Amino acid sequence: MDTFGPKMNKRISKHLPNTITCANLFSGCVGIVFAFQENLIFAAYALFLAAIFDFFDGFASRVLKSFSGIGKDLDSLADMVSFGFLPSAILYELFLQSPQIQGIGPYLNFAAFLIAVFSALRLAKFNNDTRQADSFIGLPTPANAILIASIPLILDHHPEFSRYILNQYILAVLVIVMCALLVAELPLMSLKFKNTDFNKNIYRYLLLLFSAILILFFKFAAVPVIILMYITLSVIQFKFSNDTVVSGHQKNK
Repeated sequence: MDTFGPKMNKRISKHLPNTITCANLFSGCVGIVFAFQENLIFAAYALFLAAIFDFFDGFASRVLKSFSGIGKDLDSLADMVSFGFLPSAILYELFLQSPQIQGIGPYLNFAAFLIAVFSALRLAKFNNDTRQADSFIGLPTPANAILIASIPLILDHHPEFSRYILNQYILAVLVIVMCALLVAELPLMSLKFKNTDFNKNIYRYLLLLFSAILILFFKFAAVPVIILMYITLSVIQFKFSNDTVVSGHQKNK
């Protein structure tokens, strides 16, 4: 009986992160059903829920020190559904809601699924790229998916934007830009805090501060701006750190 408690704790530590990952996957599957039922608002909420589960499965793994090859593979498979296929399904429905370009319109709709293809490439690169232990190279799939999921919510709150967004040309350009960002050799900071030191995390704190202010005033319309700010601050951070390294190297010489 004395060993029951430690054994139970060990089982929880082992299986809790994977259980949360499965909740991410389940949310993504439900979101896909909503998307193909043309309920893009609920599809977007399902994607946001999946993103919350995605954050907490990694958090639980670090806190419980529970890491495994199965957990890593399961996480990528769940992300492929929730942040690869689900945003593609949302975009596909947005293409269908847009006025169709004569001749190529029905075929252009399928460009939405390039997001799924490039998300798979992004996840495969991440799993095999040792450079991405403490930062990212290329836009993370959750960030890309959240931006896409924000579109139907923006249109719901600001229907006047529909004449600009629900356009096959605009959506096609969006697909090209997001696919390029997913696989770009672009260093981006991780939002994982290893400590609370302000100087070492200044860009993370700035991102969180401005994100909170933007969301407070602009709600879902702030999401694209936050993603752009995330990319900009990351570039500034890595440019500054590289200059520091070079300067230090030159001084040593």
